[in-house]
Amino acid sequence: MPAAFFARETEVVARQLLGCLLEVRGSRGVLSGRIVETEAYLGEHDAACHAAVGRTRRTDPLYGPPGTAYVYFTYGMHWCFNTVTRPVGQPSAVLVRALEPAEGLATMRRRRPAARRDSDLTSGPGKLCAALGIDGRHNRAVLQRGVLVIRRGRPVPEADVAVTPRIGINPDNPALDWPLRWCVAGSAFLSRPVPR
Repeated sequence: MPAAFFARETEVVARQLLGCLLEVRGSRGVLSGRIVETEAYLGEHDAACHAAVGRTRRTDPLYGPPGTAYVYFTYGMHWCFNTVTRPVGQPSAVLVRALEPAEGLATMRRRRPAARRDSDLTSGPGKLCAALGIDGRHNRAVLQRGVLVIRRGRPVPEADVAVTPRIGINPDNPALDWPLRWCVAGSAFLSRPVPR
């Protein structure tokens, strides 16, 4: 996907990423998955966004070029992958929350031995990073070339898309109920099912 795809409003990018392919090339070949769940984080005014604290060493990638990776470590154990959106200096990103595995399932299974089913391999931001081998080395990666890229996939019709509040937001956060999570509603690979 060209950088211009990511240089738009974060909510638009989060919706349009559904159906795209996230691909990692490494020593074990190509690993990829179809994006089925995303969340938008909107900048310094969004209390749930890392940029709410301003520009720091950790958040600096959010202020960078659209279409680059923001990969961070959380809870002392998980990596999370985001793509930076909007023009330079407007800190915002889309968190990729879940994938439907496409290529490299054997490697994903080896990396995620606790997954009982293939639908559990990449059904969460930490899980998908572990399965694809995404970590801090990929922070600031340009997503149009190199080892980590996002490719066009199959468009997802509006009738198949659900929008919900984001997951894992602190109950005291004023942005708790913002409807900024996009899902392929019928997917078996979501991090959490869509409420009926």
